Amino acid sequence: MSAEPTDWPTAAAWLAAGGDGTLVVAGVPLAEGAVTPSRYDLTPAAVRARLQKLSTFHSEWDVHLPPVRDLGDNLRPPPLEAALTILVGGHNGVTYQAMCAEADLSRWALLTLDAHHDVRPYEPGRPGNGSPVRALIDAGLPGTHVVQVGIHGFSNSPHHRAWCEQQGVTVLGPADVGMVRELLDGLAAVAESIYVDLDVDVLDRAFAPGCPGARPGGITPRQLFDAAFAAGSHPSVRAIDIVEVDAEADVASITVDAAALCLLNAAAGFALR
Repeated sequence: MSAEPTDWPTAAAWLAAGGDGTLVVAGVPLAEGAVTPSRYDLTPAAVRARLQKLSTFHSEWDVHLPPVRDLGDNLRPPPLEAALTILVGGHNGVTYQAMCAEADLSRWALLTLDAHHDVRPYEPGRPGNGSPVRALIDAGLPGTHVVQVGIHGFSNSPHHRAWCEQQGVTVLGPADVGMVRELLDGLAAVAESIYVDLDVDVLDRAFAPGCPGARPGGITPRQLFDAAFAAGSHPSVRAIDIVEVDAEADVASITVDAAALCLLNAAAGFALR
């Protein structure tokens, strides 16, 4: 096996090198309880493999990736103790599992980039990937601390939209994705910590063949990566997840690459804190 070129360090080597724990990455290969059963469990490993094709330098911002500690894969997300924890899923149930472990959800806020509201009714203790936002609000996250961006037309129930409005959730469509930094500032004014859920099915279906929930009319990869960068750079963001990618259903690694680039953009943003 040939050694890695010293003039082209890869993101895979960056993730493997280890760091001081200020920035943490963990895979959460959660697949059980999905609305559409899929191989979400394969995605953390697939993302790590694709990092071999990507570099450690964000040339548009002139930013090098900061040190990172990879915790490997576990079905339970780690405690959100680092300055920034990035979780690579797995399906959207990761959002619920990571946040519900926090002692006081009233101190948190949630920004989702998602095609869906994720507020389906659920069995107690089993919210799956169709219900994490509803389950978190039921568990004590104030609805007024939740902002959803990228919600698609014809992909949600009017009953679910009405429930969000009753809880005080802010709902915005794909056209509003450029407001992420301002939305994070607004959430930081009412909460100590912010969790950002990057549901990759917010992308247009053409860019996300590996997302069962993606449909035509979503956002572009550029918009999603800019949002990831903004989230990583924001001082109040403590956790980011990247979810809803089925690596087995992907075509030519298009969707897995999008997930990998969300990870790298968030990490590059963190380097600017």
